[in-house]
Amino acid sequence: MRAVLPYDAPPSIRAVVAEADPAVVEIVRLDEADRQGLLRELGSAEVLLHVLAPVTAALMRAAPRLRLVHKIGVGVDAIDLAHAEANGIAVCNMPGTNTAAVAELALGLMLACLRRIVPIAGGVRAGGGWPARPELIDGAGEIGQRCVGLVGYGAVARRLAAVLRALGARVIAHSRDNGVRPLASNAEALISPSDARGPTPPCDVELVPLDRLLAEADIVSLHVPLTAETRGLLSRERIRRMKPGAIVVNTARGPLIDEAALAEALERRHIAAAGLDVLADEPPRPGHPLLASPHVVATPHIAWLTDGTWRRSVAVIAENCRRLAAGEPLLNRVV
Repeated sequence: MRAVLPYDAPPSIRAVVAEADPAVVEIVRLDEADRQGLLRELGSAEVLLHVLAPVTAALMRAAPRLRLVHKIGVGVDAIDLAHAEANGIAVCNMPGTNTAAVAELALGLMLACLRRIVPIAGGVRAGGGWPARPELIDGAGEIGQRCVGLVGYGAVARRLAAVLRALGARVIAHSRDNGVRPLASNAEALISPSDARGPTPPCDVELVPLDRLLAEADIVSLHVPLTAETRGLLSRERIRRMKPGAIVVNTARGPLIDEAALAEALERRHIAAAGLDVLADEPPRPGHPLLASPHVVATPHIAWLTDGTWRRSVAVIAENCRRLAAGEPLLNRVV
């Protein structure tokens, strides 16, 4: 089965992709900018592997043999699901394959914001940062004894919660499925069976309404998909209600946040810092107000991007291609 991957993968990930069994799936990788090459390869492709670039109706129409759009990751907001469903094209995602990677970068962004790692390291490299400037050290903190609020309580948030608790944090969460729920009596009930890439350690977390979470949390970390309901979730009004001096971390989707409101809150110092792996427009426009802020740590949508994620992803791709060829039900089918 022939699959097309339009993605500028580094050498280590190309090597992982090349390990796929060609008897099951032949993965043809192209640079994202190679539009002509993509259109040429789509002519014979049965599977399109989706990373970040939108999968539009026009793109799917250019692939007359297309049977499956496979998201590498979880969020399918950049895929035209209505067109796929109307034309009998399956769409699948991969819950669990990037859980560890995203949880670890979210933790890294929290630590970078709390300990001012980026400006302090920059000062040392520049030769004038030893000792660190007092204004950078002022207010530096620890995760222990702080309250961390997880907006969304899926696989990533559950894994992150266990680590945060081990570091001494109080962890609360808001679940869109069960707005309020008492402390779990059976932690295993909170672990999704779809996360088959290793069990999440048991961790009882109190689920609370969103407004309470925003008022109490010293760190607010977003872990929900982008939908019509969650777009603009962290609105200007909700940012105003956040605890003064709080930190915002987003490894989910950029449009969850009103970016103009967040930039203003950072400038006023109502929000102390933000760790952002995603933005509403990617790549961001020149002069983006959040990237101009000295209180923002930004990474280019790489929370999921590790060799481990890709190894797990290639295994899922191969299994679903085998199932597609055999006429068996697909794993994690969205439409």
